[in-house]
Amino acid sequence: MQQFDSILNWQLKAGSHQFPGKHGGTCINEAAIVAAGFEYQPVRSVYAMPSCFSRPICSLAMSLNDQASDRERQRLLPYVTRLACADTPEIELQRERYIAARTGMWVSFEHGLEVLEGALAIGRKADPLGPDQVRSRMEALQQSPNVRDEAWFKGWFARLVVHD
Repeated sequence: MQQFDSILNWQLKAGSHQFPGKHGGTCINEAAIVAAGFEYQPVRSVYAMPSCFSRPICSLAMSLNDQASDRERQRLLPYVTRLACADTPEIELQRERYIAARTGMWVSFEHGLEVLEGALAIGRKADPLGPDQVRSRMEALQQSPNVRDEAWFKGWFARLVVHD
């Protein structure tokens, strides 16, 4: 975890985000896309993830991300580099069944992390990414002229509203 504390103080947040903002601010799946070297995109469904990402694992990660407290959610940062681990349909089904058998409508964050670890142990592992590689990708996104903060977006949207 300490290696990832320095990823530009990236903040995982609940829900999907049109813009990550200059201080981070994405869900775990959006951060994972960037960490894996893809262009940033909002993620409202795990089916929007690139094909190299495990759908069952990303679904569990999304649930944990969205149900966690702000403090708990930051404990998901080390998993950002581990979600790009899609495997054969048989392995993905095995992961899905593993997760379903150990979760219900609601699980504690701690139990959810244990289930996530167990699911990640099934099948192919994500290609290893070092903290420096991840840091440079996150930094590039934050420096991108396409990234705006929420205040910019609200101001831009307000200009589109026609007043009588």
